[in-house]
Amino acid sequence: MKICCIGAGYVGGPTMAMIAAKCPNIRVDVVDINEKRIAAWNSNELPIYEPGLDEIVKSARGTNLFFSTGVENAIRAADIIFVSVNTPTKTYGVGAGRAADLRYLEAVARVIARVAEEPKIIVEKSTIPVKTAETIQTILAASGKGLRHQVLSNPEFLAEGTAVEDLMAPDRILIGGERTPEGDAAVEKLVSVYAGWVPRERILTTNLWSSELAKLVANAFLAQRISSINAISGLCEATGADVEEVGRAIGTDSRIGSKFLKSSVGFGGSCFQKDILNLVYLCGHFGLPEVADYWDHVVRINNWQKDRFAARVIRTLFNTVSGKRLGILGFAFKKDTNDTRESPAISVCKSLLEEQAALAIYDPKVPASQIYTDLGIQPDDPRIEICENVSAVAQSAHALLVLTEWDEFRDVDYAAVFAAMYKPSWIFDGRNVLDAPKLRNLGFHVYSIGKPFPV
Repeated sequence: MKICCIGAGYVGGPTMAMIAAKCPNIRVDVVDINEKRIAAWNSNELPIYEPGLDEIVKSARGTNLFFSTGVENAIRAADIIFVSVNTPTKTYGVGAGRAADLRYLEAVARVIARVAEEPKIIVEKSTIPVKTAETIQTILAASGKGLRHQVLSNPEFLAEGTAVEDLMAPDRILIGGERTPEGDAAVEKLVSVYAGWVPRERILTTNLWSSELAKLVANAFLAQRISSINAISGLCEATGADVEEVGRAIGTDSRIGSKFLKSSVGFGGSCFQKDILNLVYLCGHFGLPEVADYWDHVVRINNWQKDRFAARVIRTLFNTVSGKRLGILGFAFKKDTNDTRESPAISVCKSLLEEQAALAIYDPKVPASQIYTDLGIQPDDPRIEICENVSAVAQSAHALLVLTEWDEFRDVDYAAVFAAMYKPSWIFDGRNVLDAPKLRNLGFHVYSIGKPFPV
């Protein structure tokens, strides 16, 4: 069997590397028109950071795993074609700010229709709105070649930072296809790939539309839990309750469970906000405005939490941060990834820059160029300093803001950090990862989100 994946990003690269590593009898070609990205996949410096990914890629690369820009040749040779291209939120026209932009997906479908000379199994791996398979089928059918391609939905459920672990032992693999003999055969062929290492009972099969919708709904439910506990964090601060104690208390209820009940400055990443907004758009499109409003509030609470955190920093520092040096610890949207898409750090930093603060930023995996791009500033902007460690961030800083829960931030010599900072010295823990009582004993004023705030 030969597999081709179009798109060498955060989903396509790791997923195909795992398939190649676990199924040595399958040739896997990952193709992308981005020459720089492909070169990185073929180097010792992979374009994305995930714990354990280097080892997986190196175990198969050059044997049955190949990265190239030869899109058309890979399509011709493949039995199964995964489509894993970007589907960002539209920034223009009808549905701007909510609907998914499917132009890259459409472009890939047109290339497949033009190049393929025999029936293919085409697998939607990108996050897409329900009924997208109809668009792909229409484009393929218009080629005039009379080929009966099969379109399947196989959404990814990876969490960045644990992608390799999630691929190695997934909670489930979801595959949707048409309920026809040809569709069932295509589904079983894809099932056979994952069955190389995933127990059969964890491979779920559904119709196309259930699979497409399940991805959006799963992310919406997870984001909803984060927004729910973040909404309660504001009430905790107002009443003197501790959001971690509240979360632990309700998480022991077997009907609720403990996951995704940790309050923070807000959720980020490539999927949660995009998928919820897409769900909001779909609900509106299908005449369900009340449902659309419900899910829209999940995003609004998330934005409120980020704004509330930035406002707390400004209010606490005597209602002005103009000219003050603020240390930013973490810029990725979560630990163990270099992905900054929709990172709360971007929103918080922009709010502080609007208040004329000077920012010293350190993240162990995010390059300076990405930080400048995300903040929309030039590398020579005097308001920004990119630092190489926490000690450099702390020099003459008025406050530190923890915006990513990197493990290394727990092990810093905060006594030395305190000595290097202006007094009074503040720490605003937007991830609740630090030992607040210990820091207060060192002399810090500490704000931990969702916890009583002694001033």
